[in-house]
Amino acid sequence: MVEAVWGEHKSAEQIAAVVRGLQAAGEILLATRVAAAKAAAVQTLLAADQPPAAPLRYVPEARCLISAALPQPDPRRGRVAVLAGGTSDLAVASEAQVALHCHGLAAELLLDVGVAGLHRLLERLEALAEVDVLIACAGMEGALPTVLAGLLPQPVIGVPVSVGYGVSEGGRAALSGMLASCAPGLCVVNVDNGYGAAMAALRILRRDAGRDRW
Repeated sequence: MVEAVWGEHKSAEQIAAVVRGLQAAGEILLATRVAAAKAAAVQTLLAADQPPAAPLRYVPEARCLISAALPQPDPRRGRVAVLAGGTSDLAVASEAQVALHCHGLAAELLLDVGVAGLHRLLERLEALAEVDVLIACAGMEGALPTVLAGLLPQPVIGVPVSVGYGVSEGGRAALSGMLASCAPGLCVVNVDNGYGAAMAALRILRRDAGRDRW
């Protein structure tokens, strides 16, 4: 697995130091929860190195700073669909997608397929039946993963998102709803943990006896 760097509580200087170490070892960078200003500061620090560090790319919707050169997605390693109940869930869903891309996995992002517009989800069921793992990100009551697990046979990983108000505030209602789901086999990660959901999908695909170990 690519080593992830938690960027939220690190300074730009600390992240830059980690980047230098990873690049010296020939490894891919995946730094999560990095604000745009901090990402720019990291890139400025690295550009001043002699010789300059390998280029990085900032993905603003995911708040991730990653290596510019990533492995090409290989569908033979498995396909993952990342679904978000609404665009308010985009940051978490994008974090999952970016983490999968860093591991060379094909990952499609589908937005606005929550239970409030169930017809949009039903329209995509035939296409979703072709993927290997489903990651469902949802705030409010967090019903999307349960619905998916009831409609499709693949592994479903639920990601509660801290989107909501009142009893839904902070993602606790979504987390409780997913943990209390009656859909058998539903996997649930912590609130806003798109990266963790991606790594769960990676482990599932690696254990598939029909695939090469990689």
